[in-house]
Amino acid sequence: MDSSLSRVWWALALRGLLGVLFGVAALLWPGATLAAIMLLFGLFAIAEGVFTLAALLAGVGFLPWWAQLLGALVSLTAGVVAITYPSLTAVALLYVVAAWALLRGVADIAAAVQWRRYLTNEWLLALAGVVSVVFGVLLFMRPQAGVLALLWLVGSAALLVGVMLLVLGFRLRRLGRELRERRERTRSYLPDG
Repeated sequence: MDSSLSRVWWALALRGLLGVLFGVAALLWPGATLAAIMLLFGLFAIAEGVFTLAALLAGVGFLPWWAQLLGALVSLTAGVVAITYPSLTAVALLYVVAAWALLRGVADIAAAVQWRRYLTNEWLLALAGVVSVVFGVLLFMRPQAGVLALLWLVGSAALLVGVMLLVLGFRLRRLGRELRERRERTRSYLPDG
């Protein structure tokens, strides 16, 4: 278990950092054009999908393989759609972002449930998933919200989820270290021979 934690903490923390950077950029420049916003979202979603896929290919099992693959494919597809079709209307972008947030949130909640026996603070990942799900549902319910409101919602959600994932990533790193230290102490008590 500790080798998996040692290998996955950075991916989760990097995903959180990308979310924070995207959220800050979206909140600081709300007057950006729709094409620029779509490009930012597309790059963020593609990067997030690539990191999730890389973790899966490296054998890091922080989700069931099918859920991890689904999350990566959803992120990659949302990113490619956002970059490839910049002329999409604001409502179409809203639905792409809503679907991505909803599915990504469900995957994060599934990961938190799987990790509950290994972590004491898995609720951070579950909370990040709930925030993403609520955000996605709200976007589906209120498509007339407008691009500026969408931008503020996307930026705020990305920032909040990013911070939570950064915290969880570094807690996983600490847990991996603690498990290795515990294993080393146990080995030092065993007689040679």
